[in-house]
Amino acid sequence: MPKDFLKHAKNHYDVVVIGSGLAGLTAANILARQGRSVLLVEQHYKLGGMATWFKRPGGHIFDISLHGFPYGMVKSCRRYWSKEIADSIVQLDGVRFDNPMFSLWTSFTREDFTKQLIEKFGVEEASVVAFFDKARGMNFYDDQTTTARELFDEFFPGREDVIRLLMEPITYANGSTLEDPAISYGIVFSNFMSKGVFTFQGGTDKLIHQMEAELKKSGVDIAINCDAQKINLEGGKVKSVEVDAKGAKHTIACDAVVSNANIRQTIFQLVGEDKFDRGFIDDAKAVRLNNSSTQVYMALQPDDQLDVHELGDLLFSSTAPKFETDALLSRDITSRTYSFYYPKTRPHADPRCLIVSSTNAHYHDWADLPEDEYADSKQDLCETTLDALDKYVPNIRERVVHVEASTPRSFKHYTAHPAGASFGTKFEGLAVSRALPQQVTGLYHAGSVGIIMSGWLGAMNYGVIVANEVDNQLMSNSSLSTAAAEQGVAEDVAAS
Repeated sequence: MPKDFLKHAKNHYDVVVIGSGLAGLTAANILARQGRSVLLVEQHYKLGGMATWFKRPGGHIFDISLHGFPYGMVKSCRRYWSKEIADSIVQLDGVRFDNPMFSLWTSFTREDFTKQLIEKFGVEEASVVAFFDKARGMNFYDDQTTTARELFDEFFPGREDVIRLLMEPITYANGSTLEDPAISYGIVFSNFMSKGVFTFQGGTDKLIHQMEAELKKSGVDIAINCDAQKINLEGGKVKSVEVDAKGAKHTIACDAVVSNANIRQTIFQLVGEDKFDRGFIDDAKAVRLNNSSTQVYMALQPDDQLDVHELGDLLFSSTAPKFETDALLSRDITSRTYSFYYPKTRPHADPRCLIVSSTNAHYHDWADLPEDEYADSKQDLCETTLDALDKYVPNIRERVVHVEASTPRSFKHYTAHPAGASFGTKFEGLAVSRALPQQVTGLYHAGSVGIIMSGWLGAMNYGVIVANEVDNQLMSNSSLSTAAAEQGVAEDVAAS
C-alpha cells in the first residue's frame, strides 16, 4: 500500500504553506512562532526547493545553489531561524574574474571594488562614489523604466569592461540582465557590497536539516511527497487546499494559504483565472519567467586537494569578448561560473574538493530534445566543461572521479518550476505577487519574484514580509468574529 504522508494531518489549519523553498520555510516558521497552526506541504521528498543537494556513491555531496549570498543572511537567519544557523554563515576567501577584458581578484566589498575601479580601470573616484551612492539609495518605489544598461551608461559611458565587472556576479546570483530595471540590479548589488559574499559552512543539507528541526520546534506540521493541486475558494475567500499525498487524496480546510509555488502556477493552476479580475489576469499573463541554468558537478578524490588561494571560492570565467545577455544564455557556452568547494565547506565530512560549473540557459533549448539527443547534449556539456576547466585545474580529466550534469529539464522535474525557472519571474512578477490578497482574501504568495525578491536573502525576507501580512489578516478576522459574536449576544439580551 502507498504511504499516506498526510495521515496524521488535522482537518483544519490557520495556514497551509504550499512549497518549501526558503520563502515558504521562513513564512511557515514565523507564522507558527506567532501561534498559528501551520501545515507545510511539499511535492518533493525533501525540503528546500532550489536550496537543495544530492548525494552520490563515494561520499560526494553536491550543493545546487550554495555559493553565495550577502551578509544580510546572518541577521535574517539569527532573527527568523536560530543563532546556530546564523553562526554557520562564513565569508568567502575570494572571488576571481578571468575574461578577455581583465583578470583580477576581489573581496567583493565596496572598498575593494572602489580601489579596483580607480587603480586598475582608471575610473574617476567621483564617478565610482556617485555610482555606489545611487545604487545604495535605490528602493522598490523608484523609477522602474531606467534599465541597468542606462544606469551604467550614466556613470561609466563606453566602459564595457566596468559593466562586465559589476554585472556578471549579479547575473549569476539572480538572473539579472542589462535590459532589466536598474533598481532590480542596484538593490541586489548594494546588498552584496555591504561586507562581501558569504556561504553556509556545512552545506545545504546541514542548513535544511537545521531549519526542519526549527520548524518542528515551532509546531509546524510538515508533509513531504504531498502535491497541492487546487486551492478552493468560497465567497472570494480561501476555504481549503486539495492535496495528493502519493495517491491518497485530502482536502485540508484553512483560513489562509501561502503559496511558495511560482506565481503563474499559483494563479492559473492552483486557483484558476476565473476567480480573479480581468485586469489582474492580464497583468499576470504578462509576467515573464526568468531564465534557467545548466550545471556540471565534478568531484575529486579525498587526497586530491585544491588551493583556495590559487583558485578562489568563486571564479567568473568567460571567453566572450564582452558581456552580453544573449551570449550568457546561448547553448554555445562562453561563460561559466565555477564554485569551488573545499574541505572547509563541509568540515564534518570527508576532506574532499568538489567543483560545480554553472551557466545561465534557455529552457526551450533543452525542453523538446529526444531522449538520445538529450543524453548526448548532457554528455557534451560535461566534456566541454572539463575542457574549459583544465585551464584552471590542470589535468582535470585524470583527476575527477565523478562528473554529471543538470539542465533546465532537471530543475523543472525536481522543483516543478515552469520552464525550470531558477530565479522565478522577471521584475513585473513582484507587483502581481503583492496584489494577490486584494484579489482573494487569505491568498498570499512568497517566492522568487521580480529579481529583488530572488536569491537566498530576497526569498527569505519575502517570506518574513508575507508571514506578517498573513498574521495581520488572521488577527483582523478574529477581531471581526469577536465583534460579530458580541453583537449577537447584545441582540439576544435586548430581545429577551
